Amino acid sequence: MLDTTSFIARLKTILNHHELSSASFADLIHVQRSSISHLLNGRNKPSLEFIMKINDAFKEVDLQWLLYGEGEYPNKNLDNNKKSDERSNTNAVTKPIQKKNVERIVIFYTDGSFRKYEEQ
Repeated sequence: MLDTTSFIARLKTILNHHELSSASFADLIHVQRSSISHLLNGRNKPSLEFIMKINDAFKEVDLQWLLYGEGEYPNKNLDNNKKSDERSNTNAVTKPIQKKNVERIVIFYTDGSFRKYEEQ
């Protein structure tokens, strides 16, 4: 179960790390400023949507750390994952593109009719 007090502390860690005010943080994750204020004051609990918006906006935030305090912030494995993705992209084997010929073109109209064009 989510400990709201600990979650708020981790949220403040993110704000401090990025040197953000609660208003700028709210604007960044596209939520109302009052929802951040209510959350930081312990009035409201974070919703799943709120948590996912943080995860989308801050890629270095690990969900396990944000929710349960497990792991570290910022996520240092993120750099390793990016590097391995870059390496795998450079080592990818590309297949030659096969040339294809157009056999026919069909145009559908909003009234349900259609017109078919075929190469002769």
